Amino acid sequence: MTPVPGLPTTPTALPTADRVRAHVTEPVANHSFRSYLFAMLLTEHEGVRPGTDFDPELLFHACALRDPGTSATAEGVQRFEVEGADMAAVLLTGHGVGHSSPGIAERRGPLAYLARRGVTADFGRATGFVTGAQGQEIPTRGPRLRMAASLVEEIVRHAERGGLQTAPRYSLPGELLRERGSDRRPTELEPAAAAARWGGQSVSSKVHGRLVGAPTRP
Repeated sequence: MTPVPGLPTTPTALPTADRVRAHVTEPVANHSFRSYLFAMLLTEHEGVRPGTDFDPELLFHACALRDPGTSATAEGVQRFEVEGADMAAVLLTGHGVGHSSPGIAERRGPLAYLARRGVTADFGRATGFVTGAQGQEIPTRGPRLRMAASLVEEIVRHAERGGLQTAPRYSLPGELLRERGSDRRPTELEPAAAAARWGGQSVSSKVHGRLVGAPTRP
């Protein structure tokens, strides 16, 4: 069995991980880091070669920096994906990030494809490449903590700040805002995640409040 990798500990990856933890909620941060672990397992399954077909550190940044637009520090004047990409660019000028639209990321090369597949796998979809043991180990690195509900709530909170600019119809934030409604009902994404492969996982193990297995500074 391919072992679950660790998170990178390079001088660029460490401040990125710190920034993610400081600016987004713990469930959202853990989701981003788990997505990287799933993406790395996918590379082994599909024979995508690190250093030749993709840069593992760039893949980490692509996964870790997917959702900074859900942070309270985002301006709240454009869609969370756009503001998140702008925030990521401040740290990593010229480095691409993942895409939330099916069919687009897959056409943007290995980095975007792997990042999107990692995110999809963390929602419990298209996980045939993940063994049972791997699937049980990954959430011990970062508990799920109602990830889907937390992520949706942060996206909706951001969408409510700017009207059509932050939540245009048929966009991801626009549809989540519409589904949530004034009565704060669950969106379709939340029960779908609960019914998917990892829906029954409830892991709460932490070490001193940090992601288990997360990179630490020397």
